[in-house]
Amino acid sequence: MDYFDILISILSSTIRLSIPLIFTALAGLFSERAGIFDIGLEGKMLASAFASACVAYLTGSAWLGLAAGVAISVAFGVLHGFTSITNRGNQIVSGVAINFFVAGITIVLGQAWFGQGGRTPQLEATARFSPIVLPGADAIRSVPIIGPLCADVISGNNMLTYLAFAAVPISWWILYRTRFGLRLRAVGENPGAVDTAGISVTWLRYRAVICAGILCGFSGTYLAIAQSAAFIQNMSAGKGYIALAALIFAKWKPVPVMFACLLFGFLDAFSNFMQGKAVPFVGEVPVQIFQALPYILTCILLAGFIGVANPPKAGGVPYTKER
Repeated sequence: MDYFDILISILSSTIRLSIPLIFTALAGLFSERAGIFDIGLEGKMLASAFASACVAYLTGSAWLGLAAGVAISVAFGVLHGFTSITNRGNQIVSGVAINFFVAGITIVLGQAWFGQGGRTPQLEATARFSPIVLPGADAIRSVPIIGPLCADVISGNNMLTYLAFAAVPISWWILYRTRFGLRLRAVGENPGAVDTAGISVTWLRYRAVICAGILCGFSGTYLAIAQSAAFIQNMSAGKGYIALAALIFAKWKPVPVMFACLLFGFLDAFSNFMQGKAVPFVGEVPVQIFQALPYILTCILLAGFIGVANPPKAGGVPYTKER
């Protein structure tokens, strides 16, 4: 395999590994722009992965699996909203509680229902989102450079992959070109001014966590029935936290969020490629070193390589309606 083939392979893996990060980071973008910190992204992603795999296995339909994944994620989003918006509870504690609860309940239910150590049975091809070959991709495969990029990187991905990249400009348009987006950003900066204008802060924030739940539902569904063919316990593997890091790294802006997620996806793909391979002048490096690369980069970037990243001013602060 020559270097170009290696690059194509890594880029293809980068795309696949970035998709759950993009969906989840955009989910956090909507929530945090409205002033609701959502540490529970990890738990919602895991819950939607479990629900989508269970429903897809029982019904044989990937679309019903997607609906179930989105529904359970939105339910946990509303629960987080009820705790932190209606009851003005601590948003961090609420999110962490969701993460711990989902991590345990998915294993317990998976073992009780399927008896396979907390995982679901293998899904049939019809119960998964299959790769889509774009028109003309195979015809230009033989064209140098452009052909392999189109045929093996751009083409051959499933529907949720293309939807993730489409969600980036859609999110930008919603946040910066619609009345809802303007109000959403305003409520994260100065909820008192929004309330004075006669707009419900509570309803706006609930809509934000619902949007976050929908996007997390797509993320978890992608993990279970698009990238994989079953639910495996703890299959989110900290991706919710990496998505939060990418969100901070991108300073809460949709397009930089996509590039930050692609960077983390590239490191993950590179670490997978380097497993078992020798490094020049060093020799074979333990596989755990490469597996830790994305998390090490997260710490390095957040330690001071991103400049000043100011979150929404009202982020994490419960709002009490002025009398």
